[in-house]
Amino acid sequence: MADFYQTGLLATFHRLGALNLERLEGDLGKFNKHRPLALVLPTTPKELGSPALQGILANLKQVKYLNEIVITLGRTDDPAHFAQVQEFFSVLPQRHQVVWASGPRFLELYKLLEANDLSAGPDGKGRSAWTAYGYILARDESKVIGLHDCDIVNHSREMVGRLFYPVASPHIDYAFCKGYYARVTDRMHGRVTRLFVTPLVRSLIKLFGYLPFLVYLD
Repeated sequence: MADFYQTGLLATFHRLGALNLERLEGDLGKFNKHRPLALVLPTTPKELGSPALQGILANLKQVKYLNEIVITLGRTDDPAHFAQVQEFFSVLPQRHQVVWASGPRFLELYKLLEANDLSAGPDGKGRSAWTAYGYILARDESKVIGLHDCDIVNHSREMVGRLFYPVASPHIDYAFCKGYYARVTDRMHGRVTRLFVTPLVRSLIKLFGYLPFLVYLD
């Protein structure tokens, strides 16, 4: 939400005033020593070389506090695309790895999971992200995982830092953080939730008490 609406259980940190980027990144550099940070970038061949991804790459080259970057490639079974992604991201100074989430080796793993009633889902950003998380957890060299898309046209180092900070900081007890930006249009996006669903759920809480499911819905 672009206004100052708070949902209760989930806190919203609004961008108020100018940010001291040097201080933010300095703090994250200290946090990274004790809780290493990994950034996941799910991408597709269609995004490769786009102005948005070129801007993201230019910004990330200046981010010094990351322990590793994992680029996860989906929606292609063409080895040439895998090679192109490796070449494109090779300029990153950080330790990085390209995971071919739709490649033949992972497809065999997905089939094995399916055979054991554990589906990784269809080829897409969700499966690519899930695969990258598994890769990071299996290596056990990073303790905090961040992810953002590869089509963000207004990407900035501040955006990356603000995404990591609440979870990376040992002084803030957050396990999950989601970044968002305002979408100002003449539509009524989200108003049904606030004007109907939220009042309804909170009325039910008053009637039946703080039942876990109702609190979750709220």
